Order: sequence, then structure tokens, then C-alpha cells
Amino acid sequence: MIGRLKAFAKRHWPALSLRTLLFGTLLFVAVLPGIAAVFLRVYENTLVQQTEAELIAQGAVIAAGYKYAWRDGQPATPAAALAPERPGIDLRTNAILSPLADAAVVAGKAEPHAIVAARRIEPVVRDAGTVTLAAVRVMDRNGIVVLGRDDLGRSYAGVPDVRDALSGKIVTVLRERGDYEPRYMGEALSRASSIRVHHVRPVIDGGQVIGAVMLSRSPRGLFLGIYQDLGKILLGVAAIFAILVVLAGLLSRGISKPLLELSEATERVAAGRTNMPETPATAAIEIRALYENFRAMAGKIEHRSRYLQDFAAAVSHEFKTPIAGISGALELLEEHGDTMSAEERQRFLANAAADADRLTRLVQRLLDLARADLTRIDEQSRSDVASVARRVGDHFSSPDLAISVSADTGLPEARITDHVLETVLEILLDNSRRAGARSIAISAVRDNGGISMTVADDGCGIPAADADRIFELFFTGRRENGGTGLGLPIAASLLAASGGTIALEQSVSGAYFAIRLPRAAAS
Repeated sequence: MIGRLKAFAKRHWPALSLRTLLFGTLLFVAVLPGIAAVFLRVYENTLVQQTEAELIAQGAVIAAGYKYAWRDGQPATPAAALAPERPGIDLRTNAILSPLADAAVVAGKAEPHAIVAARRIEPVVRDAGTVTLAAVRVMDRNGIVVLGRDDLGRSYAGVPDVRDALSGKIVTVLRERGDYEPRYMGEALSRASSIRVHHVRPVIDGGQVIGAVMLSRSPRGLFLGIYQDLGKILLGVAAIFAILVVLAGLLSRGISKPLLELSEATERVAAGRTNMPETPATAAIEIRALYENFRAMAGKIEHRSRYLQDFAAAVSHEFKTPIAGISGALELLEEHGDTMSAEERQRFLANAAADADRLTRLVQRLLDLARADLTRIDEQSRSDVASVARRVGDHFSSPDLAISVSADTGLPEARITDHVLETVLEILLDNSRRAGARSIAISAVRDNGGISMTVADDGCGIPAADADRIFELFFTGRRENGGTGLGLPIAASLLAASGGTIALEQSVSGAYFAIRLPRAAAS
């Protein structure tokens, strides 16, 4: 079931812009309080509690007037302390009782003194009821009405909330409206439209209950309240909408617009144009970081693109010469092989074999270069530089080539693998041997938290004009001796993968290479 719903949603989900999503989300969040106010009856409950508060205030005044009249104008003992009453009705928890039953007919009469007191405050109660629209009844201590509409002399003592009030409690309840009939369709959504708030409070004098005041009134309905507060509500909606527009604009400038510009930049990069837009000053911090990362990626892509172009051109040039030599030799042998002497055929075959050997070396070096470019040194890699240098030196040592190795005592380990360091040293020593070196000195010392190595020989050295190009692909000054021009680029690439460097330094004689290696992480 859930899977089908997801599939349906995916098929029919509209394509929305980020601006639309941001504005829609903000609008939804802004509307939530209004939805909660209507459907969770927050606003309607406030209207009911407002009615209860008005009845409490009106009842307190009438009760005070009744007590004053009961005492024949004599002031009562003042209250010890202020005791404010807060509304306690809650539409979500309070039960709605049946309509108030008619007052019961009683055989006896109300207390004469209560009737006199009620007549004294009748004008005040009548005028107040005209304004507040509340139904007011004043009862004596037995629950018999002494001031009311058409139920004078009748008793409400059997009503539970009146009975509680005559025992000294203040009671507020919700009751159904017996005469209620909906006037419009939306009124059915308002629970407050069909109820009345009944408030009964005792009149206490000298610690004794001398009567009770019962008030009732219908609260404002939900939609009536909304209509009466429509101006304020519309003003609030307009203010919220204006704030949403501003926030959506800020989010658009901080997120949506920078992402759109970045998307356009990706299309330009895909088309071969790597010009990047400036990082927007209003963009979010994460978007700025994305711009910087993308800028670095675009730079690497551009560098790699140029590298591949140069690499393809260099490979084409390097392969062209031996292939042309092999093709020419085969063509001559095919056309003139029968008329050639044995020495001539042997010479052409030897030239073709030499070109084939050169192609083999080129292919092998290209594979080595590819591996070097893909090499990544683990942060936990470590190598004993002195041990590796001695091992490689022993391998290359011969009666014609003396190799010495020196290292600081207690030299720390380098963050590089033994295999990679061996490959780099083998390339340098092989180049020195091909350059006619008779002695090579390898040294390793501490250097500002890292390790510095030097490889110096007494060979023919490198011409000053070639010093800046020796790390370029396929550049070699000894092509006639089998040089491929890939050894030093491979060494530089391997060292770069570990965070190391290699450079040619000036020297009086021979070649002098300086290698810098990072120190291994503490174990």
C-alpha cells in the first residue's frame, strides 16, 4: 500500500523551483497557527473564556450590591486580601450539560429581607442586563428567585450548580441552548454557537451564605468573532504575508539564486569553459563553501583537461617516431628485401627491434605514470627512510658505481610507503648511472617537522637550459640512450601523492636533487 502511494506520488509530483518550495514552506508554517486556532478551538475557547470573565465581573458587582442592600447600607468587613478569579472553562475538557430546567414551584415564599434587598438593586441589574445581554437571577439562601425575569418565587435549589453555590462554591458550567437553531451553514463548525455559559456565585456575609447570583449568556460564535475582529485579522495576515515575502527574498538571495548561478557554471564547465562566478556575498555559509569547493574542482578539471591534451600530444609525438621507423624498415624489407645484402637486412631489422624496444619502454613507463597518478598515500603510512635508502643503494652499487648513505641519528619515520620511496630513489639512481656518474651520495636529515633527503651524483649533470623542463612529460636529454622522459614525472607524481616534493638544486658538478617528505603521524 505504502509502496503504491509512493509510486503514485513520484509519477504525479510537480516540478517545483527552490523559490516555490521555500515560499510554500514558509507560508505553510505561517498558516499553521491560524489552522490550530480554528480547528483546535484555541480562538473559540478564548471567546468562551472571555464571556466567562465578563460574567464573573458582572456577578461579583451584583453580589456586592446585593450584600450592601442586605446590610441596609452598612459596609461589610473588607476582605483580608485580593483574590482575583480567572476563567476556568475549556471547550476541550468541560462537559456540555443539558439546558437549564425550569424553576420549580415551591409552597413557601422567599425571605422578606432578601426580597427587599433585591428590589433595591433591581434598577442597577436591569440596566446592566440591557447592556451586557446576560440573564441575571438573584436567589435567597434557599435558592428561591427574588430578582429575575418571569420566575420570581420559583426555586432553582435542585440544580446541581446552584446547590453548590448555596454551599459556598463559585461554579461555572456550559449548557446547551434549548432554543438554538443554526442560521447559516458555517455555524455548524462553531461549537460555541449552541451553548450558554452559566455562572453561579454565592453571596456571603459574615461567613454565612445569604443568597446567590446566577448569570448566563451565549458566547460569541467562532465566525461572529472572526467577523468582528476581521480588520485585525486581515492586518495580521497582511503583515505576515509581507514578512514572508521578505524572508522568501532573503532565502532566495542566500540559497536559490546562488545555486542557480552555480548550476549555470556547471553547464559552462561541461562545455569546456571554466570561468566561475564570484561567490555571492549574500549566500549562506554552506553555499559559499560549495562555491569554493566547486571553484577548486573546476580548476582541477581545467588542469586535468590541459594535462590530457598535452599528454595526448606528447604520446602521439613519442610514438610517431618509433612507429615510423618500424614501418619504414618493414616497407624497405618488403620492397627490396630480395636485393639487400645480409648486412643491410640485419641493420634494418636491428633498427626495427630498437624502435620496438623503445615502444615497450614507453608503454611500461606510461603504465607506471598512470599508477603514480592514481596512488594515494594513507595517512597512517610510515617508512624508515634510512633503511630504504641503504637497501636501494646496495642494489645499485657496483665496482663502477659507489653509493653512500648518511642519515641523522634517531631520524623519524616519513609518511610514505617503502615501495613508493624505493621507486623514487630507483628512478634517480638509474638516471645518475645513465648520466655516467661514478659516485652517488644520499643523505637524510630532519627539517622543520619533516624529513629532507638529497641525492647528489658526479655525472654529466643537467644543462641549465633544461633545468626548468626536466619534470615535464616526455622531456629528456638522452633520447638516443633510451630515455623516455617519464622517470622524473613519475617520481614527482608519487611524491605529490604523499604530500612530498622534489626539486633540482644548483650544484658545482653533477645533478643534485632535494626531496622533502612529511613526517609520519604519531602512533
